[in-house]
Amino acid sequence: MTLDLQARSYLDRMVELGLRPTEELSVAGARKQAEDGAPVLFGPKENVAAIDDVEVDGVPVRLYTPAAAAGERVVVYFHGGGWVIGSLDTHDGSCRALANRSGSRVASVGYRLAPEHRFPAAVEDCWTVTRWALDQKAAVAVAGDSAGGNLAAVMALRARDQGQPLVGQALVYPVTDWQFDTASYARNAEGYGLTLPAMRWFWDHYLGGADGRHPEASPLRAESLAGVAPALVVVCEFDPLRDEGVAYAERLREAGVPVRLSEYEGMIHGFIRMPALIDRSQDLLDELGRFLAGALSRGGD
Repeated sequence: MTLDLQARSYLDRMVELGLRPTEELSVAGARKQAEDGAPVLFGPKENVAAIDDVEVDGVPVRLYTPAAAAGERVVVYFHGGGWVIGSLDTHDGSCRALANRSGSRVASVGYRLAPEHRFPAAVEDCWTVTRWALDQKAAVAVAGDSAGGNLAAVMALRARDQGQPLVGQALVYPVTDWQFDTASYARNAEGYGLTLPAMRWFWDHYLGGADGRHPEASPLRAESLAGVAPALVVVCEFDPLRDEGVAYAERLREAGVPVRLSEYEGMIHGFIRMPALIDRSQDLLDELGRFLAGALSRGGD
Protein backbone atom coordinates (compact mmCIF):
# COMPACT_ATOMS: atom_id res chain seq x y z
CA MET A 1 0.00 0.00 0.00
CA THR A 2 1.10 3.59 -0.47
CA LEU A 3 1.97 5.86 2.40
CA ASP A 4 -1.06 7.51 4.00
CA LEU A 5 -1.44 11.04 2.60
CA GLN A 6 -1.70 12.65 6.03
CA ALA A 7 1.38 10.76 7.23
CA ARG A 8 3.24 11.96 4.12
CA SER A 9 2.16 15.53 4.82
CA TYR A 10 3.46 15.24 8.38
CA LEU A 11 6.82 13.84 7.23
CA ASP A 12 7.18 16.56 4.60
CA ARG A 13 6.44 19.21 7.19
CA MET A 14 9.15 17.84 9.48
CA VAL A 15 11.64 18.19 6.64
CA GLU A 16 10.47 21.73 5.89
CA LEU A 17 10.94 22.71 9.52
CA GLY A 18 14.49 21.40 9.43
CA LEU A 19 14.12 19.23 12.53
CA ARG A 20 17.32 17.34 13.16
CA PRO A 21 17.25 13.54 13.45
CA THR A 22 17.06 12.22 16.99
CA GLU A 23 20.47 10.53 16.78
CA GLU A 24 22.10 13.88 15.98
CA LEU A 25 20.71 15.54 19.10
CA SER A 26 21.88 15.54 22.67
CA VAL A 27 19.67 13.67 25.11
CA ALA A 28 18.44 17.01 26.47
CA GLY A 29 17.77 18.28 22.96
CA ALA A 30 15.84 15.17 21.99
CA ARG A 31 13.71 15.41 25.11
CA LYS A 32 12.93 19.08 24.51
CA GLN A 33 11.97 18.37 20.91
CA ALA A 34 9.55 15.66 22.05
CA GLU A 35 8.02 17.81 24.77
CA ASP A 36 7.62 20.85 22.52
CA GLY A 37 6.07 18.85 19.70
CA ALA A 38 3.58 16.80 21.73
CA PRO A 39 0.79 19.43 22.06
CA VAL A 40 1.00 20.29 18.35
CA LEU A 41 0.76 16.65 17.30
CA PHE A 42 -2.10 15.74 19.59
CA GLY A 43 -4.24 18.85 19.49
CA PRO A 44 -7.23 19.34 21.82
CA LYS A 45 -7.36 16.86 24.68
CA GLU A 46 -10.44 15.11 25.98
CA ASN A 47 -11.82 15.88 29.41
CA VAL A 48 -11.90 13.18 32.08
CA ALA A 49 -13.55 13.20 35.48
CA ALA A 50 -10.30 13.43 37.46
CA ILE A 51 -6.54 13.52 37.03
CA ASP A 52 -4.35 12.87 40.06
CA ASP A 53 -0.55 12.92 40.21
CA VAL A 54 0.66 10.45 42.84
CA GLU A 55 3.74 8.40 43.66
CA VAL A 56 3.93 4.65 44.04
CA ASP A 57 7.03 3.74 46.04
CA GLY A 58 8.79 6.74 44.55
CA VAL A 59 7.63 6.23 40.95
CA PRO A 60 5.53 9.11 39.54
CA VAL A 61 2.09 8.01 38.34
CA ARG A 62 -0.66 10.05 36.74
CA LEU A 63 -4.10 8.56 37.37
CA TYR A 64 -6.90 9.28 34.92
CA THR A 65 -10.48 8.54 35.98
CA PRO A 66 -13.19 8.71 33.31
CA ALA A 67 -16.71 9.84 34.10
CA ALA A 68 -18.06 6.34 33.52
CA ALA A 69 -15.37 4.31 35.31
CA ALA A 70 -16.53 0.70 35.73
CA GLY A 71 -15.53 -1.00 38.97
CA GLU A 72 -11.99 -1.69 40.04
CA ARG A 73 -10.37 -1.81 36.64
CA VAL A 74 -6.98 -0.33 35.80
CA VAL A 75 -4.92 0.08 32.65
CA VAL A 76 -1.25 0.60 33.50
CA TYR A 77 0.23 2.61 30.62
CA PHE A 78 3.90 2.96 29.64
CA HIS A 79 4.83 5.82 27.31
CA GLY A 80 7.07 5.48 24.30
CA GLY A 81 10.27 7.35 23.52
CA GLY A 82 13.00 4.76 23.23
CA TRP A 83 13.42 4.59 27.02
CA VAL A 84 15.22 7.95 26.67
CA ILE A 85 12.60 10.59 25.84
CA GLY A 86 8.88 10.95 26.48
CA SER A 87 7.04 11.61 29.72
CA LEU A 88 3.69 11.75 31.46
CA ASP A 89 3.10 15.00 29.59
CA THR A 90 3.92 13.81 26.07
CA HIS A 91 1.32 11.04 26.40
CA ASP A 92 -1.26 12.95 28.42
CA GLY A 93 -3.70 13.22 25.51
CA SER A 94 -3.44 9.53 24.65
CA CYS A 95 -4.06 8.46 28.24
CA ARG A 96 -7.10 10.72 28.57
CA ALA A 97 -8.53 9.19 25.40
CA LEU A 98 -7.82 5.63 26.55
CA ALA A 99 -9.46 6.24 29.91
CA ASN A 100 -12.64 7.44 28.20
CA ARG A 101 -12.65 4.74 25.55
CA SER A 102 -11.91 1.87 27.93
CA GLY A 103 -14.20 3.11 30.70
CA SER A 104 -11.38 2.37 33.14
CA ARG A 105 -8.82 4.21 35.20
CA VAL A 106 -5.48 4.64 33.48
CA ALA A 107 -2.28 4.77 35.52
CA SER A 108 0.43 6.37 33.37
CA VAL A 109 3.91 5.54 34.64
CA GLY A 110 6.74 8.09 34.80
CA TYR A 111 9.51 5.51 34.79
CA ARG A 112 13.16 6.50 34.99
CA LEU A 113 14.83 7.28 31.68
CA ALA A 114 18.18 6.32 30.19
CA PRO A 115 21.02 7.11 29.99
CA GLU A 116 20.85 8.43 33.55
CA HIS A 117 19.06 5.24 34.56
CA ARG A 118 19.85 2.36 32.25
CA PHE A 119 18.27 -1.06 31.86
CA PRO A 120 16.71 -2.49 33.96
CA ALA A 121 15.68 0.68 35.86
CA ALA A 122 12.65 1.30 33.65
CA VAL A 123 11.57 -2.34 34.00
CA GLU A 124 11.77 -2.16 37.78
CA ASP A 125 9.77 1.08 37.95
CA CYS A 126 7.09 -0.31 35.67
CA TRP A 127 6.88 -3.48 37.73
CA THR A 128 6.54 -1.43 40.92
CA VAL A 129 3.42 0.22 39.53
CA THR A 130 2.03 -2.91 37.88
CA ARG A 131 2.40 -4.85 41.14
CA TRP A 132 0.74 -1.98 43.02
CA ALA A 133 -2.23 -2.12 40.64
CA LEU A 134 -2.48 -5.88 41.02
CA ASP A 135 -2.36 -5.54 44.79
CA GLN A 136 -5.50 -3.36 44.62
CA LYS A 137 -7.39 -6.56 43.74
CA ALA A 138 -8.38 -4.90 40.50
CA ALA A 139 -8.60 -6.34 37.00
CA VAL A 140 -5.38 -5.02 35.46
CA ALA A 141 -4.30 -4.67 31.85
CA VAL A 142 -1.07 -3.15 30.57
CA ALA A 143 -0.55 -1.04 27.48
CA GLY A 144 2.18 0.98 25.85
CA ASP A 145 3.55 2.31 22.60
CA SER A 146 6.99 1.60 21.12
CA ALA A 147 9.43 1.32 24.05
CA GLY A 148 6.33 1.40 26.24
CA GLY A 149 5.02 -1.58 24.29
CA ASN A 150 8.28 -3.33 25.09
CA LEU A 151 7.79 -2.60 28.78
CA ALA A 152 4.16 -3.75 28.67
CA ALA A 153 5.21 -7.07 27.13
CA VAL A 154 7.85 -7.51 29.83
CA MET A 155 5.26 -6.75 32.53
CA ALA A 156 3.02 -9.49 31.13
CA LEU A 157 5.92 -11.94 31.39
CA ARG A 158 6.74 -10.86 34.95
CA ALA A 159 3.12 -11.05 36.03
CA ARG A 160 2.88 -14.59 34.68
CA ASP A 161 6.08 -15.61 36.43
CA GLN A 162 4.90 -14.07 39.72
CA GLY A 163 1.56 -15.83 39.56
CA GLN A 164 -0.32 -12.51 39.26
CA PRO A 165 -1.76 -12.70 35.76
CA LEU A 166 -2.97 -9.67 33.88
CA VAL A 167 -6.22 -9.66 31.92
CA GLY A 168 -4.75 -8.12 28.79
CA GLN A 169 -1.79 -6.47 27.09
CA ALA A 170 -2.06 -3.88 24.32
CA LEU A 171 1.25 -3.51 22.50
CA VAL A 172 1.36 -0.61 20.06
CA TYR A 173 4.20 -0.96 17.52
CA PRO A 174 6.32 -2.52 20.29
CA VAL A 175 10.08 -2.93 20.42
CA THR A 176 10.50 -6.66 21.00
CA ASP A 177 14.05 -7.49 19.97
CA TRP A 178 17.56 -6.08 20.07
CA GLN A 179 18.06 -6.76 16.41
CA PHE A 180 18.31 -4.62 13.30
CA ASP A 181 18.32 -7.15 10.49
CA THR A 182 14.63 -7.63 9.71
CA ALA A 183 13.16 -6.87 6.30
CA SER A 184 11.19 -3.94 7.75
CA TYR A 185 14.38 -2.41 9.15
CA ALA A 186 15.91 -2.59 5.68
CA ARG A 187 12.78 -1.35 3.91
CA ASN A 188 11.92 1.46 6.36
CA ALA A 189 15.37 2.45 7.63
CA GLU A 190 15.02 6.09 6.55
CA GLY A 191 12.31 8.48 5.51
CA TYR A 192 9.37 7.46 7.70
CA GLY A 193 9.99 9.27 10.98
CA LEU A 194 11.57 6.59 13.15
CA THR A 195 14.87 5.49 11.59
CA LEU A 196 17.39 2.70 12.00
CA PRO A 197 20.07 5.14 13.28
CA ALA A 198 17.61 6.50 15.85
CA MET A 199 16.83 3.00 17.11
CA ARG A 200 20.53 2.25 17.52
CA TRP A 201 20.83 5.53 19.46
CA PHE A 202 17.94 4.57 21.75
CA TRP A 203 19.20 1.05 22.37
CA ASP A 204 22.76 2.26 23.08
CA HIS A 205 21.52 4.74 25.67
CA TYR A 206 19.18 2.19 27.24
CA LEU A 207 21.57 -0.72 27.52
CA GLY A 208 24.85 1.03 28.20
CA GLY A 209 26.74 -2.22 27.68
CA ALA A 210 24.10 -4.57 29.11
CA ASP A 211 23.16 -7.63 27.08
CA GLY A 212 20.34 -6.74 24.72
CA ARG A 213 19.46 -10.41 24.39
CA HIS A 214 18.14 -10.48 27.95
CA PRO A 215 14.43 -11.36 27.74
CA GLU A 216 13.49 -8.33 29.85
CA ALA A 217 15.14 -6.17 27.19
CA SER A 218 14.05 -8.30 24.23
CA PRO A 219 10.85 -10.14 25.14
CA LEU A 220 10.88 -11.89 21.76
CA ARG A 221 13.82 -13.87 23.16
CA ALA A 222 11.91 -15.14 26.21
CA GLU A 223 12.13 -18.91 26.48
CA SER A 224 8.35 -19.25 26.54
CA LEU A 225 5.42 -16.88 26.10
CA ALA A 226 2.86 -19.43 27.25
CA GLY A 227 0.47 -18.23 29.92
CA VAL A 228 0.85 -14.48 29.41
CA ALA A 229 -2.17 -12.21 29.08
CA PRO A 230 -4.30 -12.09 25.93
CA ALA A 231 -2.83 -9.54 23.56
CA LEU A 232 -3.52 -6.95 20.93
CA VAL A 233 -0.41 -6.23 18.87
CA VAL A 234 -0.50 -3.18 16.59
CA VAL A 235 2.03 -2.70 13.79
CA CYS A 236 2.44 -0.13 11.02
CA GLU A 237 3.40 -0.80 7.42
CA PHE A 238 6.04 1.94 7.17
CA ASP A 239 7.82 1.27 10.47
CA PRO A 240 11.25 -0.30 11.07
CA LEU A 241 9.70 -2.18 14.01
CA ARG A 242 6.91 -3.79 11.98
CA ASP A 243 8.44 -7.24 11.58
CA GLU A 244 9.43 -7.72 15.22
CA GLY A 245 5.88 -6.86 16.25
CA VAL A 246 4.54 -9.42 13.79
CA ALA A 247 7.06 -11.98 15.07
CA TYR A 248 5.95 -11.37 18.65
CA ALA A 249 2.30 -11.87 17.74
CA GLU A 250 3.20 -15.10 15.95
CA ARG A 251 5.09 -16.39 18.99
CA LEU A 252 2.16 -15.54 21.24
CA ARG A 253 -0.17 -17.44 18.93
CA GLU A 254 2.18 -20.44 18.80
CA ALA A 255 2.27 -20.43 22.63
CA GLY A 256 -1.52 -20.65 22.77
CA VAL A 257 -2.07 -17.05 23.88
CA PRO A 258 -5.17 -15.35 22.43
CA VAL A 259 -3.77 -12.58 20.22
CA ARG A 260 -5.00 -10.19 17.59
CA LEU A 261 -2.49 -8.69 15.16
CA SER A 262 -3.72 -5.37 13.78
CA GLU A 263 -1.73 -3.81 10.95
CA TYR A 264 -2.29 -0.21 9.95
CA GLU A 265 -1.41 -0.17 6.28
CA GLY A 266 0.11 3.02 4.96
CA MET A 267 0.89 4.22 8.48
CA ILE A 268 4.06 5.29 10.30
CA HIS A 269 5.50 4.75 13.76
CA GLY A 270 4.27 7.11 16.48
CA PHE A 271 0.89 8.01 15.04
CA ILE A 272 -1.03 7.31 18.26
CA ARG A 273 0.12 10.75 19.38
CA MET A 274 -0.90 12.57 16.18
CA PRO A 275 -4.70 12.97 16.05
CA ALA A 276 -4.33 16.66 15.17
CA LEU A 277 -2.58 15.64 11.95
CA ILE A 278 -3.57 12.05 11.18
CA ASP A 279 -7.24 11.05 11.35
CA ARG A 280 -6.46 7.35 11.76
CA SER A 281 -5.01 8.08 15.20
CA GLN A 282 -8.59 8.13 16.42
CA ASP A 283 -9.19 4.71 14.86
CA LEU A 284 -6.24 3.36 16.81
CA LEU A 285 -7.39 4.91 20.08
CA ASP A 286 -10.86 3.45 19.49
CA GLU A 287 -9.43 -0.01 18.79
CA LEU A 288 -7.29 0.09 21.92
CA GLY A 289 -10.24 1.25 24.00
CA ARG A 290 -12.43 -1.61 22.75
CA PHE A 291 -9.75 -4.19 23.40
CA LEU A 292 -8.98 -2.91 26.89
CA ALA A 293 -12.66 -2.58 27.85
CA GLY A 294 -13.29 -6.15 26.75
CA ALA A 295 -10.26 -7.56 28.51
CA LEU A 296 -11.02 -5.74 31.75
CA SER A 297 -14.69 -6.73 31.63
CA ARG A 298 -13.79 -10.38 31.26
CA GLY A 299 -11.35 -9.96 34.15
CA GLY A 300 -14.20 -8.96 36.47
CA ASP A 301 -14.98 -5.94 38.59
